[in-house]
Amino acid sequence: MLVTSQPWGGSMKKEVVGYTTGVFDLFHVGHVNLLRNAKSMCDKLIVGVSVDELVSYKNKTSVIKYPERAEIVRSVRYVDLVVPQIDMNKLDAWEKYKFDIMFVGSDWQNTDKWNEIEKALGEKGVRVIYFPYTRGVSSTLINEILKERREDK
Repeated sequence: MLVTSQPWGGSMKKEVVGYTTGVFDLFHVGHVNLLRNAKSMCDKLIVGVSVDELVSYKNKTSVIKYPERAEIVRSVRYVDLVVPQIDMNKLDAWEKYKFDIMFVGSDWQNTDKWNEIEKALGEKGVRVIYFPYTRGVSSTLINEILKERREDK
C-alpha cells in the first residue's frame, strides 16, 4: 500500500492496483509466475483475459474458449478481479480500471508500440513493469508439442 499524507496530519493508505492482460490459453506455470510476481507488487490485481474475438483478430485460435479461460484465471489466488479484454487499447482499460501499474511481458520492452503506450500511461501516472517470460514454457510451445505428437500417431 502507498501511504499518503493528509492535510490534517494523518495518513491514508492508497490501494495500489495492478493490471495485466493475456489470452491465458493452456494455462501453465509461466502464467502462474506472471500472476504471482504481479500480485507481489500491488494490493489488487486485475487481469484482462482476451475474449475469443480478440484472439481471432490477432490471427490466433485459442484451444480453450473465453468463459473457461476467464474462470481458470479467476480461480488463481493471486487474482482479485478478471475482466474481459475486448481490444488492445490500454488507455481505455486505464479509464475503466484506474490501475497504478501495468505488467507486461519483457518481449514487448523497447518496441515502438510499447514505448508509445508506456509514455501515454506514464502521463496518467502509471508505471509499466516488464516481467521476463518463464523459460521453456508457453502456450505456443505446448500447442506445437501436441501437434507433433498427433502427427506422430
